[in-house]
Amino acid sequence: MSALRTNDAVSVSELAVEHAVSEMTIRRDLDELAQQGVVRRVRGGAVSLLLRGEEPPFGVREREAVEAKRRIGAEVAALFADGEAVLLDGGTTSLEVARAIRDRRLTVMPLSLQAAAELSTAPRIRLVVPGGEVRPGELSFTGPLAESAIRALRFDTAVIGCCGLSARHGLTAHDLSDVAVKQAAIASARRVVAATDSGKFSRTAFGAVCPLDHLDMVVTDTGLPPAEHDAMTAAGIAVRTV
Repeated sequence: MSALRTNDAVSVSELAVEHAVSEMTIRRDLDELAQQGVVRRVRGGAVSLLLRGEEPPFGVREREAVEAKRRIGAEVAALFADGEAVLLDGGTTSLEVARAIRDRRLTVMPLSLQAAAELSTAPRIRLVVPGGEVRPGELSFTGPLAESAIRALRFDTAVIGCCGLSARHGLTAHDLSDVAVKQAAIASARRVVAATDSGKFSRTAFGAVCPLDHLDMVVTDTGLPPAEHDAMTAAGIAVRTV
């Protein structure tokens, strides 16, 4: 996936050498990506079907930086006091937060069906679902119904995911309907926590969600570029790396 983000095509033989695995392993991986609509298989490799900068499918992203996302999820969960009202954004990192708070006493509005399903049997979670349209594949809530439901409430903490984050461009997302939902969430929360793996700091997505000064805290992994860390702390944002 890293190669496909910067190249329109990839080669089986080159990937096998780069990752020190067999060509058969690479072919199986590319076949799986083809089934998910990410690539089209061609002789000797594959061609990307994603637009430049387009977000890969949820099922693909769920397998990236898995351990880092689990650590981030646990760190974010530890920020909540019992009884808090929490808005939980869609995305793979926020799903790890949902898994980490199953035994907590919280009121939670999850913005994805995956997180809602994860918390539906949690014994002490008061689950509030926003409604609205469900984005195919991503299974996140979007549209004016979701936005109005968010704006009608006030949250102690909003946990926001992203497709890109930088001092220069702020927090960004690929899907424009997702941008509007994130903006409504940020406006309705007393504290805004951006939860993202460090790979997002090398990317800028199409839709601008907010500048850095709209964030109170960023929780990420130790791969955070030092320059970005310094820029965020200089802007008064608390940064936690795990």
